[in-house]
Amino acid sequence: MTQIRPAPGPHRHRMSPLDFLNHLLNFIAPAFFVALLLALLARWLVGTGGKAVGLGRQLLLNTGAGVLVLVAGLAIWGRDGRIGTYGALVLVCGTVQWALLRGWRR
Repeated sequence: MTQIRPAPGPHRHRMSPLDFLNHLLNFIAPAFFVALLLALLARWLVGTGGKAVGLGRQLLLNTGAGVLVLVAGLAIWGRDGRIGTYGALVLVCGTVQWALLRGWRR
């Protein structure tokens, strides 16, 4: 019995808009959840100083910085999900959070 293989060509790599949205959200998810964790921990650990910058602004800026790191990791290594990219994600988001809370004044 012979196996039937898909014909080579551009149609092999097409995805529906829903599939694309799924892939995009899964790509952005690590940046969002790191940002959310940092914002919530800052409010709990720092106390009233953690509320100096609004939760929405912290989420937006940390998620944006995190997505930039993920895109840079994808561009550098040619694929996502590398541990070095995730390490850089945590480092950059932590630095942004520190700057938002004016950590140099503490």
